[in-house]
Amino acid sequence: MTLDFSCKGRRAMRAAVVITAALAVLAPQAQAVIILDSTWRQEGGARGREWAGFAAHLRLAAEPQFKPVLAFATDGKTWGEASGTWIGNDAGHAYILTAAHIYTLPGKPDDYSVRGPDGQVHHADRLWIHPKWYGDTDTQTGFDIAILRLPEPLTNAGPQPSLYAGAGEAGQLVTFVGYGSRGIGSTGQQDQYYRGSDKAAAQGIAEQWKPMAARPRRDQDSGNYFGVYLPKEDGSIPNPYGGESKPASRLVGLLGSGDSGGSVWMPVGSGWTIVGINSSGDGSAKYGESSWFSRVSAHKDWISKIFPGAQFAD
Repeated sequence: MTLDFSCKGRRAMRAAVVITAALAVLAPQAQAVIILDSTWRQEGGARGREWAGFAAHLRLAAEPQFKPVLAFATDGKTWGEASGTWIGNDAGHAYILTAAHIYTLPGKPDDYSVRGPDGQVHHADRLWIHPKWYGDTDTQTGFDIAILRLPEPLTNAGPQPSLYAGAGEAGQLVTFVGYGSRGIGSTGQQDQYYRGSDKAAAQGIAEQWKPMAARPRRDQDSGNYFGVYLPKEDGSIPNPYGGESKPASRLVGLLGSGDSGGSVWMPVGSGWTIVGINSSGDGSAKYGESSWFSRVSAHKDWISKIFPGAQFAD
């Protein structure tokens, strides 16, 4: 995917990343996440073997709770142009949660094909983009949500996941999963870190947390998002949100382009629940930069109206 590093008002010290479907065909397929240099080296990454340092993040994404996260392609072949998450079936369909910004408005169901966990390619027959999404990830991260419907159920994506309906994400260690570009904190995403087409996952503390604005307007920050920050191992870059300046785990990272539409997960009770949708990031995905995610809890009614079988957890 192509990254648009344009500086915008709401994130005054950071430039928003906009990933557009119109430019998707220009980029190669890619794997997910930007990770710590130290973890990359520990996992076998080195000059000439840049692709080899992501095993820990691939293992994390391969955990069974993340099986519903799926790859998108505009051509049915270049998997990793965007991502989505299966959230359940009704009698004749499967429903996929994704990001609105991967579509050029008004968007069409066949803009992307979806690859199931068994490798089967599916073609959607319906698309719902949130009616308050106007195409700006800077001011509208909180409405960066869409639902895609497949004309057949998915039966191999694991148990139906739950969606978070609470407000307790702030300060929690969350895990985000997708099929986007790879890289490390010192360089950002780079082509040489890519190999294969598996999903990967990274973690971060949900530090910048914003509730939905009371009266969201098109020209103002809508709220309803949280952000994670990538600290350097030695703590030498101040945390812009006032939190810790050292990594919370060896698996922390940022989004890469193509991760858009994938999902953010958090342990709740004895299980895992989806708390957000991968939306955007700043700069070039390096140390000291951030990624942002649309919170799903504020959209419970909208999701349930489209897919009454969606499961929610507080």
